Amino acid sequence: MTAPHPRHRRALAIPAGMAVAASLAFLPGVPASAAEAAPTLSADSSSSTSYVVNVRPGHGPSAHVKRAIAKAGGTIVTSYDRIGVVVVHSSNADFAKTVRKARGVQSAGATRTAPLPSAATTDTGAPKVLSGAEIAAAEAAEGQDPLQSLQWDLPAIKADKAHEKSLGSEDVTVAVIDTGVDDTHPDIAPNFDRDASVNCVSGKPDTTDGAWRPNAAESPHGTHVAGEIAAAKNGVGMTGVAPGVKVSGIKVSNPDGFFYTEAVVCGFMWAAEHDVDVTNNSYYTDPWYFNCKNDPDQKALVEAVSRAARYAEKKGAVNVAAAGNENYDLSSDEITDPSSPNDTTPGDRVVDPSECLDIPTQLPGVVTVASTGAKGLKSSFSNHGLGVIDIAAPGGDSTAYQAPEPPATSGLILGTLPGGKWGYMAGTSMASPHVAGVAALIKSTHPYAPPAMVKALLYAQADATACTKPYDIDGDGKADAVCEGPKDRNGFYGWGMTDALDAVTR
Repeated sequence: MTAPHPRHRRALAIPAGMAVAASLAFLPGVPASAAEAAPTLSADSSSSTSYVVNVRPGHGPSAHVKRAIAKAGGTIVTSYDRIGVVVVHSSNADFAKTVRKARGVQSAGATRTAPLPSAATTDTGAPKVLSGAEIAAAEAAEGQDPLQSLQWDLPAIKADKAHEKSLGSEDVTVAVIDTGVDDTHPDIAPNFDRDASVNCVSGKPDTTDGAWRPNAAESPHGTHVAGEIAAAKNGVGMTGVAPGVKVSGIKVSNPDGFFYTEAVVCGFMWAAEHDVDVTNNSYYTDPWYFNCKNDPDQKALVEAVSRAARYAEKKGAVNVAAAGNENYDLSSDEITDPSSPNDTTPGDRVVDPSECLDIPTQLPGVVTVASTGAKGLKSSFSNHGLGVIDIAAPGGDSTAYQAPEPPATSGLILGTLPGGKWGYMAGTSMASPHVAGVAALIKSTHPYAPPAMVKALLYAQADATACTKPYDIDGDGKADAVCEGPKDRNGFYGWGMTDALDAVTR
C-alpha cells in the first residue's frame, strides 16, 4: 500500500458521487487520486526552522543549556518545564547537531523539513455537505434530533440506548486536539468549554477569544470530530455520542494543515493543565508518518510528544487516537512509507513499525482506534495490527462496500461543519471520536476513575468481535488484509466494538 495520505489524518473526505473511487484509493495496489497527492511547495524566503530540545524534566533548561542554545543560533520560544521540552527557532542548519553535544541536552531535533512558515497548500477536499433537501427529507423518530435517523453509527455502538439512561455529565470535558472547532455551531455551542480551548499552532498557547476556531480556508475536520463526540441533544441537527458532556477545541494544525511537534506538545500540555478528561487525536504528527528512533531528529520528536502525552494522562486525561487510513498492518515487520517527509519532498522508505512510530497513535498508554463500516466490518482503509489496535468504532466506508440500513443513506459518518452545517466524512478520524465519547460516558458514570480504570472499563465493556476471514472487502476474490488473533483481542478490532450502553449502566 503506497498511497499518499492526508495530513490532518484520518479523514477521508469523500465528495458526492466519489465514494467508491475515494475508498478504492486506500486499497493495496490502487493509486490515489490527485486529491490525496503530496503537497506542492513554493519558495519561501524564511530560513528559520523550529526545533524541540529535550532536557531533564522539572526545572526547565539550565543556564548551561540556555547558553548552548543561544551559541548554536537558537531562540527559545517557550519551555514546558514540567516535561523538559523546549521549543526553539533557529536559522542555523546545524543547530540540532550542535546543541545535542551540550551537557544537559538529552535529545534535540527539527520539527519540520521546510522553513517557517510552511508553504504547503494542498488539502484533501471538502466533505459531502448535507443539502437543504436532504435535511428536510430526514425523518426523526420520537425523541430524536432531526438528523439522527441518518446516524447509523449511534445504534452500532448502542449510543441511542445509552441516551435513554444518560447523556453524560457536564463536568466531563473532551478536548478535540485538531484543526480547530467552530464553537458557534448550534449543535456545539451548548456544550462548548471555552476555558479549556486554545490555539497552540505556534507551540505556545494563544488564548485570544476564538483563536481555536478554523478560518474559512482551513479544514472542517476538528469541527466534524467535535460534533461526533458531543453535539447537543437539543432538537437541532444531529446527536453526539455523549451529548451531555463538554467539548473543547485545541487547535494544533497550521493554516496549511500540518500538525507539527511543538503544537502537539502544547496541545497535550494545555489539556493536562485545564482538567480535560479525554483527548481525541485524529491526526499524525508531521512531517514524518513514522518517526524512527535511530534518527536523532525523529527520536527527539517521539520523546517530546511522548512526554506531553504521558503528562496529560498523569494529570487525568485518557488519550484516544485514530489508527490511520492506509490499510497498513502496524504489527508487520516492515512497511513502505511513501510520503515522508510530507512538508518537502517525500520518497519511499522501508520502516519497521515497532521501531518507527506513528505518533501519538503508537505511543504507550494511548487508546488506538480502528474503523468499521455500516456492516460492522473493518473499513477498507483502516490500519490494523495485532497488539496495536485496542478497540474499534464506526468510521464509515464506501457505501458500495458497506451500505447502512434505511433510513440512513450514506455509509459515511455524519458530523457538524463550520457555519452551522452538517456533512459526511469517513476515516479512522471519525472512529476515534466515537471511542472518546464512550470514554467520556464512562468518566461520567465513574467520576473518580483514573485514566487507567477508564481504559480498563473501555476494553472490558467492548463487544468482542471475531476476525473477518477472509477479508475481501471489494469482492474481487483476493484478501485485502489479514486479521490475526482471537475474538477478544485481534488485529482488526482489538478488544472489540466500543459499547456506549455498558458505559452508562456498568
